[in-house]
Amino acid sequence: MFRLLMYLIPLALTIYAFIDCLNTPEDEAKHLPKIAWVFIILLFWIVGPIAWLAAGKLRTPPAGGRTPSEWHRNHRMEYVAPDDNPEFLNSLKAENKKDEALLKDWEADLRRREEELRRREQGEDPKNT
Repeated sequence: MFRLLMYLIPLALTIYAFIDCLNTPEDEAKHLPKIAWVFIILLFWIVGPIAWLAAGKLRTPPAGGRTPSEWHRNHRMEYVAPDDNPEFLNSLKAENKKDEALLKDWEADLRRREEELRRREQGEDPKNT
């Protein structure tokens, strides 16, 4: 069991450091370019991930909340909650109008069927009216 842990722990550390390095923006990699850190992590199996975690990344949270990819940085949502988003509120209004129209149709169909059933019970022909 201990022999297995001797291989699994460094492997897990390497995988974690590799993914962390890939998700780090280029300008937050310290001392070396990001691609160099990737090679160090993958080539120096135990020392590379420890070096990345100790000295390779800027560990203070940047102002404004950064995300790993450039696309996410440039396409940030303006609204935090759905009730602050006017598009969401308009979609709710449109959905409510559709639901109300559907409910009115169902009620009219129910009244028509009840009237038809009442006429059948009274012996009248429902198609003659």
